Amino acid sequence: MKVLTANRLTDGEAVWFSAGRWVESIAEAEIAYDKAAEERLEAAGKAAFANNEVVDVELIDVALAGGTVHPLRLREQIRAAGPTNRTDLGKQARTPRLAGV
Repeated sequence: MKVLTANRLTDGEAVWFSAGRWVESIAEAEIAYDKAAEERLEAAGKAAFANNEVVDVELIDVALAGGTVHPLRLREQIRAAGPTNRTDLGKQARTPRLAGV
């Protein structure tokens, strides 16, 4: 399983692709379960990059645990939640469901 992530160009915020738009929570990300879905997400990412909406576009591996999307790589876990040394900052402070990511 994979999701498409990037950084929004206007403010650098980590974002994920979902239903034709970029969202700020990985919990809302559109999940690709097969190669065709991955290719569709990649095409959407390339178009958004070309339109100067996002940078650092990448498909990342995720798992579902208890109905919640969890990135597999540590880097992506940090991007999804926020700084590891200040849990009162970042997405983890805004979104209770990301606590413990």
